[in-house]
Amino acid sequence: MTPQQRLNALLELVSDRGNVSITEIGEVLGISAATARRDLATLAEQRLVTRTHGGAAALGAGYELPLQYKIARQAEAKTAIARATAALVSPGDTVGVNGGTTTTEVARELGKSERFIRADGECGITIVTNALNIGYELSVRANVKIVVTGGVARRQSYELIGPTVRDTLDGFALDVVVLGVDGLTGQYGATTMHEGEAEVSRHFASVGRRIIVVADSTKIERSTFARICPLDRIDVLVTDQEVPSSFAAELVVAGVELVVAS
Repeated sequence: MTPQQRLNALLELVSDRGNVSITEIGEVLGISAATARRDLATLAEQRLVTRTHGGAAALGAGYELPLQYKIARQAEAKTAIARATAALVSPGDTVGVNGGTTTTEVARELGKSERFIRADGECGITIVTNALNIGYELSVRANVKIVVTGGVARRQSYELIGPTVRDTLDGFALDVVVLGVDGLTGQYGATTMHEGEAEVSRHFASVGRRIIVVADSTKIERSTFARICPLDRIDVLVTDQEVPSSFAAELVVAGVELVVAS
């Protein structure tokens, strides 16, 4: 385990449990007490956890982990979701993609897929995104026309937010919009942690002909602070596991197609 992977795992442990002791950290991660203390000090310096006597506490129930600390979470599930989502996109489509680890995997899959490589050397797919990391990564792909919206950068997620994003998106008509979310329920629909990102995702949905939500099983039947859109605004949900029967029934009523990636 690399130091970054260890920090990821430690931050996830604190986030999931709320409070952890040095002893718990050592038992779960298999590291010494001295290493655990050093890692907690590193995370505390970055204001990602709060040090307590003999351990650490999460900053709060609504705290959002920075993107770089989310990358390792549900990695295999997100890769499977990305493959299944890319299969729903046709060559020549214009695709809107918001920020997040799952949508980043989708963008990577679209960027490397041979289905979108044209013999004449022209771009086989257009991707519109408000995520700086996605724009940077796909800018070297000759088969992808990448369009990055304007806006104010949010360091937690590398996403651009604000009215400039809305103004940019108002000039587009997108064939497909792929939305990453932090929660999905029948009552509140698609939700996310930050109201600015929710607003951007709503704008993406407003200019998209087909809306695909990508969410691993940890997001299903979970709601977070800011609402994006109701369930019946979504055309397809791509996830990695079968959903509970009660939620499956809600998807049917809302007219949402369920795709379970394998």
